[in-house]
Amino acid sequence: MSDDALPAAEPGPAQPGAAPGDAGATETLPVLPLRGGTVVFPFAVVPLAVGQPRSVRLIDDVMRADRRLVFVAQNTDAVDLAGPEHVHRIGTIGVVHHLARSGEGTLQVVVQGMERIRILEFTATEPYLQARVERAPERPAEGPEGEVLRRAVLELIARLVAVIQLPQEFVAAAEALTDPLQLAYLVGAALPLSGAQRQELLELDTVDAKLRKLVEFIQHEIAVRELGRKIAEETEQRLSKSQREYFLREQLRSIQKELGEGEGEEIADLRRRIEEAGLPPEAKAEAERELDRLALLPPGSPEQGMIRTYLDWMANLPWQQLSGSAIDIERARAVLDEDHYDLEKIKDRILDYLAVRKLRAERAAAAADGGEGTPPAERAAAEPILCFVGPPGVGKTSLGQSIARALDRKFARVALGGVHDEAEIRGHRRTYIGAMPGRIIQALRQAGTRDPVIMLDEIDKVGSDWRGDPAAALLEVLDPAQNHRFTDTYLGVPFDLSAVLFIATANTLDTISPPLRDRMEVMQLSGYTEEEKLHIAERYLVPRQLRAHGLQPGEIVFEEAALRHIIRRYTREAGVRGLEREIAGVVRRIARRVVEGEATPVTVDVAAVEKYLGRPRIPEESLIRIDRPGIATGLAWTPAGGDVLQVEAAAMPAAEERLILTGQLGDVMRESVQAALTWVRSNAAKLGIDPGFFEHKAVHVHVPAGAVPKDGPSAGITMATALVSLASGRPVRSDVAMTGEITLHGRVLPVGGIKEKVLAAHRAGIRTVILPKENERDTEDVPEEARKELRFVFVTDANDVMAEALG
Repeated sequence: MSDDALPAAEPGPAQPGAAPGDAGATETLPVLPLRGGTVVFPFAVVPLAVGQPRSVRLIDDVMRADRRLVFVAQNTDAVDLAGPEHVHRIGTIGVVHHLARSGEGTLQVVVQGMERIRILEFTATEPYLQARVERAPERPAEGPEGEVLRRAVLELIARLVAVIQLPQEFVAAAEALTDPLQLAYLVGAALPLSGAQRQELLELDTVDAKLRKLVEFIQHEIAVRELGRKIAEETEQRLSKSQREYFLREQLRSIQKELGEGEGEEIADLRRRIEEAGLPPEAKAEAERELDRLALLPPGSPEQGMIRTYLDWMANLPWQQLSGSAIDIERARAVLDEDHYDLEKIKDRILDYLAVRKLRAERAAAAADGGEGTPPAERAAAEPILCFVGPPGVGKTSLGQSIARALDRKFARVALGGVHDEAEIRGHRRTYIGAMPGRIIQALRQAGTRDPVIMLDEIDKVGSDWRGDPAAALLEVLDPAQNHRFTDTYLGVPFDLSAVLFIATANTLDTISPPLRDRMEVMQLSGYTEEEKLHIAERYLVPRQLRAHGLQPGEIVFEEAALRHIIRRYTREAGVRGLEREIAGVVRRIARRVVEGEATPVTVDVAAVEKYLGRPRIPEESLIRIDRPGIATGLAWTPAGGDVLQVEAAAMPAAEERLILTGQLGDVMRESVQAALTWVRSNAAKLGIDPGFFEHKAVHVHVPAGAVPKDGPSAGITMATALVSLASGRPVRSDVAMTGEITLHGRVLPVGGIKEKVLAAHRAGIRTVILPKENERDTEDVPEEARKELRFVFVTDANDVMAEALG
């Protein structure tokens, strides 16, 4: 009990007069919903734990008043904050006798039910539930039947005490009660009933019905308990037989030992493999202990398979094996250039990272000769985990493979997409059937060395539920200050992960937990321009597809125009995954013709592309022409790269002014529309708009692709431009796209994802891009090819946006 606990109230007997009043009288009281099958019966004293903030406030308010409230059970535990539709209508009015506060904001209260009530209607839901209630007293038993039922309940209770853990005093207390209603509630509170059964008992309107229901419940419980005791006795007899067999086998094993007979070949083989594996002392001691257990187990024991599997894992893990050679920076540069086009900043950062590892390894070796070493904290500061973030198909996974090749290390990929169970990282307990180590240890066994490059793919797709949080388990894995003693739950002994080079990939940072993100150095990979895709296709994608389809270099020649045609008319993506898929489709069709006898080389031109891939899927000019007022082109960032979106605005006569928003807009985007509309109306005269245009009208703003959720503030100036265009009757220029947040006073604030958005505009045929002035430096990351073909207009005020977009 905490120091600020309130003194306990004097319980005393429950008096009917303490309830709302006579039957039919009503009053309004606060309502406390009860979860987990809890039901408070009249006359019962029950301890409760109250943790929800609104419930804590309810208790505090009640303690300052007359301590009375209504207890009512929820009809579902699937909701945390129960509303009127989530609770039953029959409950109990009661009082709070005692309250104690814990250090975590939870209240421990002792309450006593007074009388049954019925909820007539809920009068409030905030700050907590309140309802108008009336007394609902049970109708008393009529005639001798009530006494007969009372005695039947007492006889069954005497039988029940013999099979469940109930004190003998309970029988005496039940027999001392002369009121059948009090007896019904006393027994109902003591029996191991479910929440639904307790609520059913409470809702019965007559005392006779309650006693009959109790007879049914007690008879069922007695039958179940007696059957369970019978099964337990039979099981105990079988165990006694198993123990006898165990002692006989132990004696037989002792005799064999005296005769000089050794242990089985399988156990001897496991001992040899564990000895050769080079286990650390702690792991070796655990393995030898399990070996000794295995040697003593009888052949038919179910534990044999579990221990044998565990020892097999211990023997096959690479405790000492290393594969990587000394880091050669020049070779690493050559490998990265060979495998990836452009990405100069990413390559430079990877080379910096490898250079630091090389330098630290050399200096650490020299220091070790002098008796010094690198503290884990310094190692953690020097070796952050690299995390490649970007849209699909830009080369994140292949970068990890290139790093492994440059270091002459094994490469292992751990797919984290959709992982919700912490045991997938830390491993399962060996007590479970089919238990296995976590994915990290599995990757090490797959690689065969303890210094591989392990890629944690799609780390942003990790989820969490009642089974734990895998992201929290990854904190130990990715922290160089801790992972030299990573303990997998299945192995039960530390494994040194400090030699492993971990690399993570993600499409977005938003879903990665902050502590995990803090342990990684983020490297952004944006989308490619048309020229970059063309070079990648010529240097990497076409040769790779020729090899994959069994063709020699030169047997198929793609014209540059054909590749550009595929890029422009068959794909629209930030990466090159779809482009490679389309190239594979062309190569596959030609490979069949080669098998059928067609001479090589085969030249692929634009006509051949359309012949093999069908008609183009993307219009020749992807830019949507704006031919009417009320439409503006905006730019958006998505996990798959940038995208171009159209914002449409329309107005219609209405009895009252209102704003309609459609297109699955999030809360932030909705607020942006409201801010834009306020700015437009407050500056109508300056913008050349009739101040009465929006009066008695409903304004409808829609963002197409209604099945795709959208959110964020960066469409603010686009919304404002569409509204000004609608009100002024002037269409927005078709070749203009924009992004930026707008304030109520028309200031244009900076936004993120500039590179991705600009590349999307370039792919869509936009020629003028309006950006916030504070994002001017972000355009330096845009490829030179795109910058040459685009005109950037940097603005600080929304009026500048209108002047550029509307002319």
